[in-house]
Amino acid sequence: MKKSFYIYGSVVVVVIIGVILLFARSKNNNYDFRFDKVTQGDLTVYVTATGTINAVISVDVGTQVSGIVAKLYADFNSIVRKGQIIAQIDSTFLVQSVKDAEANLDKAKAQYSESKRNLDREKTLFDRGLDSQINYDAAVTTNESNSANLKSAEAALDRAKINLAYATIYAPIDGVVINRAVNIGQTVAASFSSPTLFTIANDLKKMQVQTTVDESDVGRISIGQEATFTVDAYPDETFSGIVSQIRLAPQSIQNVVNYIVIIDVHNDQLKLMPGMTANVKILVANASNVLKVSNMALRFQPASDIIDTTGTGSMRNSFSGKRDTAVDSSSRQNGPQEAAGPQDHVQPSPADRERFRAVRDSIQSAHGGKLSPEEVRGEMQKFFAGKLSRRTTPAAPPPATSKMFGTAGKFGITSMYPEYQKSSYVPSHQSGRGRVWMLKSNGLLESVFVRTGLNDGRFTEINSMKLKPGDQIVIGATSNNGAAAEQARSPLTGQGQGQRGGGFR
Repeated sequence: MKKSFYIYGSVVVVVIIGVILLFARSKNNNYDFRFDKVTQGDLTVYVTATGTINAVISVDVGTQVSGIVAKLYADFNSIVRKGQIIAQIDSTFLVQSVKDAEANLDKAKAQYSESKRNLDREKTLFDRGLDSQINYDAAVTTNESNSANLKSAEAALDRAKINLAYATIYAPIDGVVINRAVNIGQTVAASFSSPTLFTIANDLKKMQVQTTVDESDVGRISIGQEATFTVDAYPDETFSGIVSQIRLAPQSIQNVVNYIVIIDVHNDQLKLMPGMTANVKILVANASNVLKVSNMALRFQPASDIIDTTGTGSMRNSFSGKRDTAVDSSSRQNGPQEAAGPQDHVQPSPADRERFRAVRDSIQSAHGGKLSPEEVRGEMQKFFAGKLSRRTTPAAPPPATSKMFGTAGKFGITSMYPEYQKSSYVPSHQSGRGRVWMLKSNGLLESVFVRTGLNDGRFTEINSMKLKPGDQIVIGATSNNGAAAEQARSPLTGQGQGQRGGGFR
């Protein structure tokens, strides 16, 4: 009797399970999924901007005297040498000024000579007691005044000669005339400011791109970074340069603060011309041979009725994106992505427990076995939550952490990743967390938590123990009645914040 009861009971259980699976499959048949693949390759992040190409040294040549342009010895594109005559201002008036100054100087010399003779005569009479003190003092004063007038006349003559010399315009540097602003016969006035006659560029084989970068991106730019750009004149050709200067003075345009970034460029073929507009991409970060997924996959959030709640997946297979309840159940309060649903209560597999124990023992060993259980949990949280950086570390880790994850440590962080990811692993502080979805054999979706890195605007670098190149991940789901079977997910909660990209590779 009991045997029959167990047989009938087993049949009932099997039937119930079959009905549940059939219901799940039929429910899932109401949805069409869109898929993308996990890929492996290079990822490059740029900051994009526009700028203007200019010569490194450019001089506006002006005149310090007014007059009519009498002659021009240089034109557009003329190659000139320093000290070469390039223009002549009519000097008729200036020549007369020199002659007038010379005449005034001769007059001053004559007056000084006369006053000097009078002083000598008055001194002789005064020494003999034949003249008064008043007459002698007057002679001294007159002589000193005429001496000062003589010096003034000499200075006036020098000034007139200098102005006459200014009528001849010389090239101040070696270079090429890129602009001529005057014509023969044109009158130039230098009363308030020096008028520009020519613009000379020093060396067009060395150019620079002056670009403006938004304040939100300027923090990622540093001197020495590589930059590429294109110009409309050569749309199929890419030019390269190096960031040489980040100017501190802000430029406010329509309440948007920008900073000027200078990029040095070699122009040996003289294709680049001053004033060209450059579309610039500054390389701020790159990674080679890494796993990456479409940003659509990280933004996708399915409807609750197609999510697998049996807990067979992501937590037991990935430590890179989510902390397990066995580490610290209270840590789920740190963000919405850490309280995603019933899978939070899934117990880790025996293999995962073994990994936890290995990490725990390594932490205790690194600290000499002096940590309390609470301190151990805190160190494990840092390990699994990505507190250890993945690309460029701004400061050295604490000594104990260095021991645990150093080359001499028994359990380094790279030991947690598959072989094909270990070769591309580089420490970085730009890691975040995200989640992607995979279609299971039962027709439902399971989440896989990942650690995110670089983001170029289309793809995001990930690290995951479960995912490998070629794996199918879901990027969208639509029900057969036309409704989207996904919910909007905020990029701040649904995806780890890796490095933001300013352009596409």
